[in-house]
Formats: sequence, structure tokens, C-alpha cells
Amino acid sequence: MNAHGHFDLWVDNNVILARAKGQWNEEMAQVFSSEFKRISQPLILQNWAHIVYLDDWELGTPDLEPIIIDLVTWLIEHNLKRTAQVYSPNMLKKFQMDRMVKETLGEFERRIFPTEEEAFAWLQQEDYSVNRQLLYPLSA
Repeated sequence: MNAHGHFDLWVDNNVILARAKGQWNEEMAQVFSSEFKRISQPLILQNWAHIVYLDDWELGTPDLEPIIIDLVTWLIEHNLKRTAQVYSPNMLKKFQMDRMVKETLGEFERRIFPTEEEAFAWLQQEDYSVNRQLLYPLSA
């Protein structure tokens, strides 16, 4: 089966940014998980943060949830401390994201924001700053 969906993934300072697009299946979750672990290698020995844009994400099939849960567990074990999810209010997205990503776990905290400005402000306040220059994200 082919991977369905798309993502962009890039690093800015000690923050990994991701943009999810389309409807994801298990294969896309596997590709995303592998790429996320690869790109995070330079950061995992220090505290770091993650921002994910989900407005263009059209949810995922149930079989992707265990893959994302495993990825999130691995990321938190490797010093991910803050995650900002950016999307317009959407109960279905919130439901699926809540099933995959805890709001808090130890020093880890996840928050949802309707705008990237609010997400960046929170991360800045938590000592995770982003240059926000034009970057060349990896795409899949």
C-alpha cells in the first residue's frame, strides 16, 4: 500500500517544525516517524520543542495512532519538552490528537493554538525561539 498524505519537516534553532497535509494512513505515519527521528538527532541531547501545523491535515486512519503514540513516547524520552499544535478549532482533530499525544507527561507539555503567532509566543516564553526565516523544509 502507498503512503497517503504529505508533510514538511524542518529545524529552526532548538525547534522542529512540521506541516501535515491531507489524510494520513499507516504508511505515511511510518514515513513521518522515521523522518522525524532522523531530523531530531542533533537536538535530542538537549531540551527542545516542536510546532506542528494541522489546518491542512485531514485526520488519519485508526491504524496510524499506535505509530504516532510510539513516536511521541520516543520523542519525550529524547528531551522533547514542549509541543504546540496549530489549527483552527476542530473537535475531530482534537479528539484524534488527544488520543495520540498526552497534554502533559513529566516535563513535557502540549498546547493547542488557533494561530502560529500565539504558538510562537508560548514557545518563546518557554525559551524555545524560532528565527522564522525562509527555510527549505524536507517534504514527503
